[in-house]
Amino acid sequence: MNRLFKTTLLIALLSFPFSFLLAQQKEMMIRIAEIEVFPGYIEEYNALLREEAEASVRLERGVFAIFPMRLQDNPALLRIVEIYANQEAYQLHLKTAHFLKYKKGTLKMVKNLKLLDMQAIDSESMSRIFQKIGK
Repeated sequence: MNRLFKTTLLIALLSFPFSFLLAQQKEMMIRIAEIEVFPGYIEEYNALLREEAEASVRLERGVFAIFPMRLQDNPALLRIVEIYANQEAYQLHLKTAHFLKYKKGTLKMVKNLKLLDMQAIDSESMSRIFQKIGK
């Protein structure tokens, strides 16, 4: 993963007081996006995704994390862990210029998309994970 993206994600995550994260956990929205990209678009799709994820974490206070990954054995299969302060932050995210650019630019590239709304089993560990990343 690109070093600038990792650094930006880390700064964004560490800029939030952990007590704020703990207070927000009851409202927090967590989602995993499962995406299959047509093979001929993998590099182009990844570039747009990196740009969108970095901008979202950097510019949107209610976006705690957008963490894209790909399967090791199949670069056309991606997973994105998304963590938002609440449903309102997610709805605002969908209206941003960087998200709309990503969505419009990748429509023809996506073979399959599945959005899975998740619930943390141990949400208190989230702040410890972010603290550990910062060390």
